[in-house]
Amino acid sequence: MGTPNLNSKDYYQILGCPRDADESTLKKAYRKLAVKWHPDKNPDSQEATTNFQKVSEAYATLSDPKKRQMYDQYGEEGVKAHEAGADMPGGGMGGFGGFPGGHGGGMGGMSPEEAQQFFAHAFGGGDPFGGMFGMGGMGGGPGIRFSSSMGGDPFGGGGFGGGDPFSAFLGGGMGGSMRGSGMGGRGMRGMRAQSMPTMVKQYDVIPQGTIVSLKGLVNKSSLNGDRGVVKQYISQSKRYMVELEDSDETLSVKPENLLQHVHVRIHDIQSQPELNGETGTIITWCPDKGRYSIYVASLKKFVSLKPGNVVLDSGTVAKVTGVESKPELNGRWGTIKNWVSESNKYDVQLSASQIIRLKVENMIL
Repeated sequence: MGTPNLNSKDYYQILGCPRDADESTLKKAYRKLAVKWHPDKNPDSQEATTNFQKVSEAYATLSDPKKRQMYDQYGEEGVKAHEAGADMPGGGMGGFGGFPGGHGGGMGGMSPEEAQQFFAHAFGGGDPFGGMFGMGGMGGGPGIRFSSSMGGDPFGGGGFGGGDPFSAFLGGGMGGSMRGSGMGGRGMRGMRAQSMPTMVKQYDVIPQGTIVSLKGLVNKSSLNGDRGVVKQYISQSKRYMVELEDSDETLSVKPENLLQHVHVRIHDIQSQPELNGETGTIITWCPDKGRYSIYVASLKKFVSLKPGNVVLDSGTVAKVTGVESKPELNGRWGTIKNWVSESNKYDVQLSASQIIRLKVENMIL
């Protein structure tokens, strides 16, 4: 796939797809862009709302064979005529992409509400945020193993059907990383399948295979929000090599420019106790508010939570912050060994010989 051009009026260019792209390619491009620009992931961003409308309208047209034929032959005016029921080859009535009710043709014809409705409709009522790297179903593909202190995989399959494709987005397990002997098979489409070399355990390093998204990039700001996988940590430069989704491009990225997409358990919410015990996926971190935006698949909604109300999975590598009694620890990274529910604290391993106990709110991604 090419580079999406959200300033274009051409539907193919908006999605970054060639004009001969098949349905699978269009679907994957839409999913990636819709997740990146979804308004719930980008609160208070008019740019995100506008871009979400654009990619939804583009895919709504191109995913419908008749409307795509009209668009390919006659352009935007052909789609408008088709929507109006004009007597044209392949004409007829119906909503974009088979969505009942239809939408006005042309850019800007789909309202924010219609874009949200189409988004949910297109994914068959499941969790539409899944499918990263082409991983459908459970387990993320052959050759990948997952471990979790929370036990099993409470989420179902992936893709456009029911269940929770967030497990596909993350490779299936409750941890946000893919820890195993190798990638194997086609578990990550677009990634070069290779075995991971055996390395000495580094407790302050995000594991290879961890799914991340880019944030806070200045020189390549257009890549912010794009997803990739950690391939290697370079100790000399203290940077991670991240291979981007659907690309052979590998970037050298500072730890502060990465967000790990890990599964968590919600804990100790006094105002909404019904959320306690629910599991969700961290989608964004809002530094101004000091909160995570978490998608709860069982409720099909986003919640904004402080780190103190979020239990990270064992094995997650996070950063120490806000420790007043030992400020020298702040900024260091460590592996969460386990969560002590009675005190709401983590046992955190900073090195092979050092394990400390910290409050949950003192460990952030």
